[in-house]
Amino acid sequence: MRFVKRTVLVTGAGSGIGRAIARLLLQQGHQVIGTSRDCRKFTTHLANFTPMQLDLGQLELLPEKIRALEQQFPALDTVIFNAGAGQFGSLEEFSYPQIESLMTINFTSQVFLTKALLPAFKRKGFGDLIYIGSEAALKGSRKGTVYCASKFALRGFTQALREECSKNNVRVCLINPGMVKTPFFEQLSFEPGDDNSHYLLPEDVADVVSMVLATRKHSVIDEINLNPLNKVIKFKKTR
Repeated sequence: MRFVKRTVLVTGAGSGIGRAIARLLLQQGHQVIGTSRDCRKFTTHLANFTPMQLDLGQLELLPEKIRALEQQFPALDTVIFNAGAGQFGSLEEFSYPQIESLMTINFTSQVFLTKALLPAFKRKGFGDLIYIGSEAALKGSRKGTVYCASKFALRGFTQALREECSKNNVRVCLINPGMVKTPFFEQLSFEPGDDNSHYLLPEDVADVVSMVLATRKHSVIDEINLNPLNKVIKFKKTR
């Protein structure tokens, strides 16, 4: 294991997994830029932390936002692609705009961000791109047609990107968590069970990110599947 001070961009840092990752990296002494659609979620001023308002649904604005970011933080060498959305239901329950929106947030925006950042990373000859995927990238499930498709797409993207980046010493890692106890489930009809063994904590995922960053620079962790000890789903009562 090694420690190198990083300048890290964490998307979706306003809550849940992204917030836990940002908090841990700050504790370790890294400089962190945290994005959220609503920067009012960042209520406390912290040393080495810079909030950034970013709506991944506005694809046309992303290249300009990233250019400004790179000018402000030329030492940027690590990105944690964490932001995402969840929506579940049979395919016919989705409207066409809902399909487009979910694929945009979970997949297309990640590609846009990567394309905008990658040239500078390759010029540096060093960097880490870590994508927070999902167990939904491993197996299709009922009522998960669009969500699983977005995560399968991200997994294929990272596998190909890893091949493209290795000669430039840019590492690509995909982390696929199972159910994590976060606000992600607040608007859904199901959630993990109540026992501690039924869910991951955001800090569990943050620990894995830290481990990936600490590995020897000439090794790469391609993909990690992280799950609670027991997979239990609880369906919420409808009123």
